[in-house]
Amino acid sequence: MKLQQLKYVIEVVRCGSINEAARRLYISQPSLSKAVKELEKEIGITIFTRTSTGIALSSDGAEFLGYARQVVEQAELLEHRYLNAAPSPQLLSISTQHYAFAVNAFVDMIKKYGQEKYQFTMRETRTYEIIEDVKSLKSEIGILYVSSFNEKVMLQLLKEQGLEFHELFQATPHIFVSAQNQLAKKKSVTLKDLEKYPRLSFEQGEFNSFYYAEEIFSTIPSKQSIQVSDRATLFNLLIGLNGYTISTGILSEDLNGSNIVSVPLDEGEFIRVGWVVHNKTQLSRMARIYLEELHKVIEKYHQK
Repeated sequence: MKLQQLKYVIEVVRCGSINEAARRLYISQPSLSKAVKELEKEIGITIFTRTSTGIALSSDGAEFLGYARQVVEQAELLEHRYLNAAPSPQLLSISTQHYAFAVNAFVDMIKKYGQEKYQFTMRETRTYEIIEDVKSLKSEIGILYVSSFNEKVMLQLLKEQGLEFHELFQATPHIFVSAQNQLAKKKSVTLKDLEKYPRLSFEQGEFNSFYYAEEIFSTIPSKQSIQVSDRATLFNLLIGLNGYTISTGILSEDLNGSNIVSVPLDEGEFIRVGWVVHNKTQLSRMARIYLEELHKVIEKYHQK
């Protein structure tokens, strides 16, 4: 087993494609395929399953990847410390529902620990895609929520996909509204108070489901409903149309300004926000650092 072979496996997973990984590694596709197959033969497991649509990590491959990342990280630290080798680009990919605090932590991580070279990915995306990203290890960490409505279904789904849910915090629902909205002056609101305002939510695409919705109480009909795909558009519509959305209550003026405010939604429900990870792999150093920054941001802004 060679260190270079471990780097090959990591790059194939990151790219999701043998061809793309070969291009980035500046080697031929047959050479890369041969190196991976030789490694599989040597260690006696199948790392990648090959189908007509491409490749995917096997269960054994996911576990192997966790160890491979640790070995490569440690080897590069030794080379940098004792051989004056230039550090390799830091790698990390996060998939998350549309949470400003997840982005805040990402910014803080890069400011504190980002080296001269890094290749990081932050995907604010749909719930189904978060699960798929972490299942395939396209992302190391996914961030999403569960509630009393979807918890049983979501946790069972995560378990079936080989993923673990780790709670970050629990919160009561809040609405986000424009600072000029009359609701912004209230200490709390009810669903009845919201009936005359447009409801904004994040669309879930082909795999749309009440269980995948990012907003609690998604099953309750609304006379005026708008679905969007990104957080900036949603916030612009909150202001422009005097609408509302339902979320955790955590807002950051650093990223969102002071035009959006959070108001408690008094309906006796809860939201459990957490991070999900593949149960066969171990987190990289940068993933662990990101989680540390995530906890710090949440502690700073949660129920502020």
